[in-house]
Amino acid sequence: MRPIKAVPVFLLSGSMAFPQATLAEANGLLAVGGDLSPHRLLAAYSGGIFPWFSDGDPLLWWSPDPRLVLEPGWLHIPGSLKKTIRRGVFSVTCDQAFSEVIARCARANRPEGEGTWITREMMAAYIRLHEWGHAHSVEAWTTGEENPRLVGGLYGVALGGCFFGESMFHEQPDASKVAFVTLVKKLEEWGFSLIDCQMTTHHLLRFGAREISRSAFLQTLERVLSQPVAQCSWNLS
Repeated sequence: MRPIKAVPVFLLSGSMAFPQATLAEANGLLAVGGDLSPHRLLAAYSGGIFPWFSDGDPLLWWSPDPRLVLEPGWLHIPGSLKKTIRRGVFSVTCDQAFSEVIARCARANRPEGEGTWITREMMAAYIRLHEWGHAHSVEAWTTGEENPRLVGGLYGVALGGCFFGESMFHEQPDASKVAFVTLVKKLEEWGFSLIDCQMTTHHLLRFGAREISRSAFLQTLERVLSQPVAQCSWNLS
C-alpha cells in the first residue's frame, strides 16, 4: 500500500478563533472542521477566510493566494452590457429574495461544477447570516411583464468597507451581470473600498477585477474592515 501523504491543515475546535490565513497551504486550504454558525462565519471573513466544501466532505476553510479583488473604481462595463442596462431589460432589487437567490445559485449549471459547494447546510448558514443583517442578495427581475420573474442575481457578505462575493446565477443573458454592476456602483456610493471575488475567473477579470497576493489582500482587508461606510439600507433604488 502506498503511504498516504499527510496534509498539514489545522483542525478547528469549539473556539471561534482561526489560525492566521498566512499559514494556509499552497492551494489555499487552511483548516478543517468547526461549524457554520454566524459567529464563526464572521470570524472567518474578518480573517480573510471562507468555507468551501462539497456534500460528503468535511467542512473546509480556505484563503487562496493570489486573491481576486475588485475596487469599485476599477469597474469596467463592456459596451454590449451598457446597452442592455440603458434598455432597462431588468429591474434590480436588494434583499427581496435572499433564500431564492442562494437556492438558484446552488442549482446553477456551471461547466466547472462551481455550484456544487452550496450544500443545504451552507444555504441554511447564509440565510441565518442574512437574518443577522450581514449577508445580502441582489436580484434581477424581468420588466414589461405583469408578474416580474427572478432571472438572475448574486449574494455575499458585507463587513466594514468590504463586500465578500459568494456566488451568482442567471437564467437570462446578462441578468447577473446587470445585478453585479448595479451593486458595484451602489457600493462605491456607500463608501465601500473592496469587493472580494475570492477565486480568479475570466468573467470577473473582464469587469476589472485584479489578482493580488494574499498578504496584500490581508493588509487591505484589515484596513477596510475598520473603515466607516455610509448608513446603507441596502435599497438599490
